Amino acid sequence: MIPVAVLLAFVLTGLAAIHVYWAMGGVWPGTDEKSCARAIAGFKGIDRMPGPGPSFFVAAILFATAVLALVSAGIVALPLTDTIVSFAAFAAALVFLGRGIAGFTPAWRRLTPEMPFASNDRRWYSPLCLLVGAGFTLLASQGFAT
Repeated sequence: MIPVAVLLAFVLTGLAAIHVYWAMGGVWPGTDEKSCARAIAGFKGIDRMPGPGPSFFVAAILFATAVLALVSAGIVALPLTDTIVSFAAFAAALVFLGRGIAGFTPAWRRLTPEMPFASNDRRWYSPLCLLVGAGFTLLASQGFAT
């Protein structure tokens, strides 16, 4: 499970870094605030990026889940019981799997119709969430099996 945990930590830390970049005013993958908001948030009619607070919050959660992946595989030690770590990994799996599945539903598409988010979500964002969720499912099941 170590390769799974390291890959998850790498991906999640990268995503956290991108959210910090956006919190500090970055506009990639757009060319300005409006195009970036439509590329990464996609909510109907969006023309501004979320503020720094929400972006830093998401970055912190993503980084915490990166650490959780490493803790789940025994790479990093924290003063938590194995049961707590396994439940946290299972909760992370549910969140990522839920977000991944949501991206393929008509309700989500009505909520986030802006392009290029809508196409990127089906092509990249939702599948990535499903893969991360699957990784956490593996890590959580390892913890429950011991």
